[in-house]
Formats: sequence, C-alpha cells, structure tokens
Amino acid sequence: MKKIIVAVVAILLLIVASIVPKYNRLVELDNNVDQAYSQVQVVIKRRADLIPNLVETVKGYANFEEETLTKITEARSKVNSASGPEELAKADSQLTESIRNFNVAVEAYPELKANQNFLDLQAQLEGTENRIATERQRYNEVVATYNKEVRSFPMNLFAGITGFEKKEFFEAPDNEQEAPNVKF
Repeated sequence: MKKIIVAVVAILLLIVASIVPKYNRLVELDNNVDQAYSQVQVVIKRRADLIPNLVETVKGYANFEEETLTKITEARSKVNSASGPEELAKADSQLTESIRNFNVAVEAYPELKANQNFLDLQAQLEGTENRIATERQRYNEVVATYNKEVRSFPMNLFAGITGFEKKEFFEAPDNEQEAPNVKF
C-alpha cells in the first residue's frame, strides 16, 4: 500500500513539475503582450497630448478652420478613452486622419507655417508618428510569439484549461500605417 501511495505522489510531483514551467512561460508571454500594448498606448497618447499645444498655437490665426480643430479634439478624446487594441486602433486611425486634414488646412497659412512654436510641435509630432509605428510593430511581434505558444499543441490544451486566450494584433487600415505627411 505504501508503494502505491509513494508512486501516486511521485507521479503527481512529476505532473506538477512539468506544469509549472509551462504556466510560468504563458504568464511571461502574457505580461510581454501587456507591456508592449502599454507602450503603444504611451506613444499614441503622447501624440494626443501634443495636439492641444498645436491647436492653441493655431488658434492664434483667426481664420483657421474651426471644424478641423473640432475634429482633432474629438479624435484625441477617443484615443484617451479607448480600451483594447481594436478600439485604440480605430481611435488612432481617426486621429491620424484628422492630423492629415489639419496639415492640408495649414498649407493655406504661410505665416503659421513659419511660426517657430508650430514648427517645433510639428517636428515632435512627426517623431511621435515614427515611435508609434515602431511600438505597433513590437506589440505585434510579442503577440505573434504569445499566440504561437498558446495555439501550439500540447500547450493549447494547457492554455485553454488555465484561461490563456489568443490576443488581438494591433491592426489599422493600410492607409493609416504610414505617418502623416508634414509639409512646410
């Protein structure tokens, strides 16, 4: 009887010893996805935070299109309230489109394009666009690694039991993947 109990305990210990590293691997990958998504949020929100300064600089030019400024403000608000990669991608897409329209409208104001504050803000905005693209790419890379692990056999069985599910990629329309053109 003692031999059977020892054998059962030994088998249980082997099972636990094989499960713990798998679980820890999934936790590590899940945290990597969360960290990468957080970084995407940081750079997109940085861009959104630059917008009020840009809008205030532009408001000094009385004839500037109020509708353009309103759309930018609304799009910025959606970025700040987005939850999840899909919703953030949509909000970011709207903000990107608003910035593109803004840049087109700026073309009609040569004195604005020569304003140093405006030029500085535009340069910061352009740099942020590049960071956003980089962070999106990094996020999608860690999601791909995570999803591969979660969907591979036999890990998919273990992942399903422990509640680890496939993650969403950060996808935006193809035309939104490029940084807006900043023309002076």
